[in-house]
Amino acid sequence: MNKSLTLIVIARFLVVGLNVSADEPVSFRQDIAPILINNCLACHGPKKAEGSYRIDSYERALTDGDTGTPGFVTGELDGSEVYRRIISDDADERMPLDGDPLPAEQIALVKRWIEEGAKYDADDPNATLASIVPPPVYPGGPEVYPNTLPITSLAFSADGQQLFAGGYHEITVWNPADGKLVRRISNVGERTYALTLSPDGQTLAVACGQPGRLGEVRLFNPADGQLIKVLSTTSDVFFDVAYSPSGDRLAAASADGVLRVFDVASGEAQLTITSHSDWVMAVAWSADGSKLASASRDKTAKVFDAKTGDLVVTFSDHGQPVFGVAFHPDGKEVISSAADKKVLQWKIEDGKKSADVGSFGGEVYKLTSGGEFVFVGSADKSARQYEIKTRKQIHAFAGHKDWVLSTAAHLGTKRMATGCFDGEVRIWNTEDGKPVVDFLAAPGFQKPAS
Repeated sequence: MNKSLTLIVIARFLVVGLNVSADEPVSFRQDIAPILINNCLACHGPKKAEGSYRIDSYERALTDGDTGTPGFVTGELDGSEVYRRIISDDADERMPLDGDPLPAEQIALVKRWIEEGAKYDADDPNATLASIVPPPVYPGGPEVYPNTLPITSLAFSADGQQLFAGGYHEITVWNPADGKLVRRISNVGERTYALTLSPDGQTLAVACGQPGRLGEVRLFNPADGQLIKVLSTTSDVFFDVAYSPSGDRLAAASADGVLRVFDVASGEAQLTITSHSDWVMAVAWSADGSKLASASRDKTAKVFDAKTGDLVVTFSDHGQPVFGVAFHPDGKEVISSAADKKVLQWKIEDGKKSADVGSFGGEVYKLTSGGEFVFVGSADKSARQYEIKTRKQIHAFAGHKDWVLSTAAHLGTKRMATGCFDGEVRIWNTEDGKPVVDFLAAPGFQKPAS
């Protein structure tokens, strides 16, 4: 599979409530749903439903699959197909298929829950499992990283004196002047795919998750690293987040193919846009906040009315998965980047290409828009800075030894950061295009001796 679409390191961390008192009823929301998410959802979810059986909501988990037997039957162990499968001694029948049997403690929880009536203790039985499970408290990142990780997300602090980078179950914070580790923000999903600060610089939005199982948008205080709230959960990872210019709304792009818009203060979902047919890789707001642009693995970029969610236009000229979008300052055009190795500019009015901004020697990833400029990294191991209005290339940043997956820019300090597949971060001076410092964003990691 294409490396750009497999920037995911899969592990086994989901918090499952196993410390249930014998005097308390088993909770579907806290105890059973996490077991199903962690062990069943990958093969019985909205994208893949083996045996025509889905388990991504309580209501669906009770229905029949191809066997004609319901997944769960109130009070009946023998009639509950899921229970029969998880205790089976037949490797061809036992679930999870091709995986280790469930631990005895988890099987006992499922058994007790069925015997107690298979009750549902959330609000909407049709809600996705990910949306009803209490937000997990994640372990901290490793004290010493045994390996580096692809740097899929970067963001400067409001004053440009710190650089946030996605790690493993954490955000690492670095001094962009000397590449020294400043601190670490914990309680983050397994991998982070996007970081963005609110316009006032007071909140850090994190798009994170565990592939095929859980995606989250988490909001942190960037000053002390405290979790403010979990804004959204889904059954797959979030790839991007973007604040509206006023900062009161947040758009989030997810691998479940949905673009969501939230009211930041209340956490209420205002829009759920399902126009794309595959992963939504990136999202951007127009300068006046009236429109949203999105990029998708379905080989299209789209523009939507940010108030209603109605589709305005679709751009299909890339013909390959689209990874990045940014609005032109005039609000009439959009710039997009894709696996076709191109950055293109096109009109919102009719979805027609208006200019070739640049061509690369490899896939072109997410765009970072900053003032009059746009920054972008590529699989050709370089990054570039363009002036948006003239489409002139200002600088080419070369020197990385692997794919440049992420970029960040701070206009005030005239600095740009690039994140590489091999774990290296480089800081650049945007006035002359020269490097400032480079470091591996993996605390404690030691390069093997040559």
